[in-house]
Amino acid sequence: MAEKIKLYGFNNLTKTLSFNIYDVCYAKTEREKNEYVAYIDEQYNAERLTNILCDVTDMIGAHVLNISKQNYDPQGASVTILISEMPMPAETLDPSCNSGLEILSKRETVCGHLDKSHLTVHTYPEFHPNQAISTFRVDIDVSTCGKISPLNALDYLIGSFDSDIITIDYRVRGFTREMDGRKCYLDHKIASIQDFIDAKTLQEYDAQDINVYQSNIFHTKMLIKELHLQNYLFNNDVLEFSPKERLEITNRLRREMIEIYTGMNVYE
Repeated sequence: MAEKIKLYGFNNLTKTLSFNIYDVCYAKTEREKNEYVAYIDEQYNAERLTNILCDVTDMIGAHVLNISKQNYDPQGASVTILISEMPMPAETLDPSCNSGLEILSKRETVCGHLDKSHLTVHTYPEFHPNQAISTFRVDIDVSTCGKISPLNALDYLIGSFDSDIITIDYRVRGFTREMDGRKCYLDHKIASIQDFIDAKTLQEYDAQDINVYQSNIFHTKMLIKELHLQNYLFNNDVLEFSPKERLEITNRLRREMIEIYTGMNVYE
């Protein structure tokens, strides 16, 4: 285990981990598209997203101060959690902090706050107007100050969603001081975000890094390697389609994934 840096005063480095995770699906008819969106809304509603973020809070060694959540019409949900590095005595909390907990089941948005940190998640189900392709995007931000690190929750977050395309940004901002007053701009070693992802998970993806080391900015994007068609057919069996149709659907799905991965409409 690497020797810890001894600091003078409070560690006020801000570490921010941002995710975009995409799930792609083939839903041909209008009814199938609407059913897919309804399915996503049910699977990833504000309550489940809250549970995921609370698990992340435990994993990074933080403590929940406040939660706010919301489901949206016609689709989507949001959750925000405010967290602290250390447990907070009840008498020190603002009495309004958790006043909404009793009615969380009636609220459509979730938000949580931390004393130095926060977690947020937003979902965006949608479908292509004429290509029978539906996508589900989830945006997650984990921002911490102090010793706790959001990198500890990487594998859990990837595994919590059907992740075909993943883009991850990690940045460390600000500085803290060592005992002799010397500024410390990074309190842990990192060469790549991939170093914090399980090797078995990485084997399933093509991954690419774009890092700016001198600014403590790290970016990784990942694209699923194997496309098993049955996993992408919503309420349909692969045997319902002819070999030609299967190839066409597979090509449509892969095209959508490549465009999202590259950030370009590459086939226009």
